[in-house]
Amino acid sequence: MARDIIDDRLVGALHLRALDRAGLARDPALEHVAYQAGTLSALMDGAFDGDLALVDLLRHGDLGIGTVAGLAGELVVIGSDAFVIEGDGTVSRPGPAVTTPFAVVCSFAPQHRFTVNEPTSLGELRTRIDAVVGDPAVIVAVRIDGRFRRLAMRSVHRQHPPYPTLAEVTAHQTEWQLESLSGSVVGFRFPDGVAAIDVPGHHLHVISDDRSAGGHLLDLEIESAVVQLDVSSDLHLELPVGVVLGEPGQADRATIARIEGQHAG
Repeated sequence: MARDIIDDRLVGALHLRALDRAGLARDPALEHVAYQAGTLSALMDGAFDGDLALVDLLRHGDLGIGTVAGLAGELVVIGSDAFVIEGDGTVSRPGPAVTTPFAVVCSFAPQHRFTVNEPTSLGELRTRIDAVVGDPAVIVAVRIDGRFRRLAMRSVHRQHPPYPTLAEVTAHQTEWQLESLSGSVVGFRFPDGVAAIDVPGHHLHVISDDRSAGGHLLDLEIESAVVQLDVSSDLHLELPVGVVLGEPGQADRATIARIEGQHAG
């Protein structure tokens, strides 16, 4: 795979700290700091081999999303516990030595909180979150606890080398629906300018209270919920081997939108 390049000018207002995985000095978990392992552009190119163990990822946060080695499902971190929703919809507890090629976590300390007490679509929810936060150039960690209906979710099956691209994998993803679910939606809203680093816009996963169902969220309707938001302009990015910051890179936003199902809502 060719060396991946990220344009540091895309970071905009974010305070980006790039961390070299080979010689990383671990920082203690900090409030209002997003910590990311890997980059979206590397994942899109098929870099699915994880080299950061989940036990190390969880030192940097207690809420987050991502995937695991081999793209073997959707990762949800909630309450310092990690869960993987596999391609058949099964929820499992990965061991601490399982690795990730791409994940974002934070030590969740919300500054904003509001309730939803009437039917609300995913699109309406995104709009309200954006309005509450105000600034489009910051990172927003999201946790929504409540009752949901008409959920559409997806996941993917484990891949094996030689790896395809992420777009090729998601073209054959597994999708399913649930009429209702009591649980939590977790994830992040990233600024538009970081498309080479992370998913721009809202990237959300869902998991049930009993940890028996979940997935990458494509659509839902809220019945009632409590929404909590942790806003940050600080991103600590742990770079995989071969990824550097510097010259302008390319981010295919249309492909990202298709991969992430951002047409929903």
